[in-house]
Amino acid sequence: MKKAALLIPLLLLFLGTASLFAQNPRVDGYRGIWFSTGPRQEYGYKLSGGVATFGSRHRPIAVYSEKAKKTFFVYGGTTVQDERHLLIMASFFDHRSGKVPKPVIVYDKMGVKEPYDNSSLTLDEDGYIWIFVSGYGRTRPGLVFKSNSPYSIDGFEMITKMEMVSPQPWHLGEEGFVLLFSKTGEKTELFCSSSTDGKSWTDNRRLASMGGHLQISESYGGRIATAFNYFPGGDIDSQTNLYLMLSDDSGNTWKTIEGKDLKVPLTEVENEALIKNFEKEGSLVHLCDIDFDRNGDPVILIVVSKGYVPGPESGPREWFVVFRKNNEWAFSKVCESTHNFDRGAIDFTENEWRIIGPTQPGPQKYGAGGEIALWTSIDNGTSWEKRHDVTENSINNNSFVRNPDNVNKAFYALWTDGNSDEFSRSCLYFTNEKCNKVWMLPYEMKYDMQKPLRIK
Repeated sequence: MKKAALLIPLLLLFLGTASLFAQNPRVDGYRGIWFSTGPRQEYGYKLSGGVATFGSRHRPIAVYSEKAKKTFFVYGGTTVQDERHLLIMASFFDHRSGKVPKPVIVYDKMGVKEPYDNSSLTLDEDGYIWIFVSGYGRTRPGLVFKSNSPYSIDGFEMITKMEMVSPQPWHLGEEGFVLLFSKTGEKTELFCSSSTDGKSWTDNRRLASMGGHLQISESYGGRIATAFNYFPGGDIDSQTNLYLMLSDDSGNTWKTIEGKDLKVPLTEVENEALIKNFEKEGSLVHLCDIDFDRNGDPVILIVVSKGYVPGPESGPREWFVVFRKNNEWAFSKVCESTHNFDRGAIDFTENEWRIIGPTQPGPQKYGAGGEIALWTSIDNGTSWEKRHDVTENSINNNSFVRNPDNVNKAFYALWTDGNSDEFSRSCLYFTNEKCNKVWMLPYEMKYDMQKPLRIK
């Protein structure tokens, strides 16, 4: 074992008082965390494999800064290949040099092995990097960190603690921060809060409380959109339905897509924010991504299935794009895949709509993820075709493909891999906008700055 690896455990002991130190410790490589949940069933785990970029409800995990010419990102890392020990990691891709630094340990989760404690990040108008670390209930509080210097990952200070799960921070310029998040107890409820300085936050405003919820959000100018589902009886394995609401005033008030005022919290399953009742069809709804199209309308990417159990019994897993057409909600089927936790990202260029995700069968046939493909639409989401395969002949399944906020063409999508059948090492990858090149972030690093390895 290298000397640097031997020093890591000692350094981690001091992370609870990270604000006393000028710099956070670094790791000599990009090592993603591996995870599995529940007993292994006939066709594998409900969720397993590489989860460094998990999940769609930690958003954003990457942001491009035009001023710094860097894409900053966070991920769930670990100490060494044969350990499951969650570290909140931060790094960047330098677009000028084409290199990445040794990643920084922002926080050690002290024995937590679950990706549900992963983080998200945003940048303020002065270039400071804010990292929001998910907690879990009241036993593990959520944490907010701020970089010591603009556009720098060298050191971070812990700003505050709060009860939050799956943080989704959005910085709206002079208006400050809007944070969407969950709280877990008898049921998982949705909340939002706002802050002008990242230190003092408004009282938590409850948004939805119908049994249980997951949400994905996005900002567009000063507007916030959140799409969410619900769990009948609080059972996350039964997540269904699709809802959407929007705010133009930092989460103080919320409206439907038609502009009707909503009284929050939403407590009834049938309400004006409901896009479609999938429960009546006996279908589950899994949230992948949300973004705004060129007209400023929200577009949602979901995976619909018949059950939570891995394997063909719960199939097909159908990918749908949900969007506005002729002032109505439209549903366009993109493709089918093999697992409920197949997650991709949607994006818009001047001429087309694009989806990148693990839609193709991978080496672990019924595990989460697979081979990644690029899908495109030239008729505003109505029909889709596969442009080409992004990954091929992979050893492990590729999972949880994410687009950076304010995305740059050179660092277009980030994901992780891992064997979904058994514990394995997990690497991180990215591709360009054309999705015709793939790089692996260096698993081992000899130098402070190093170019990723081109594998395609």
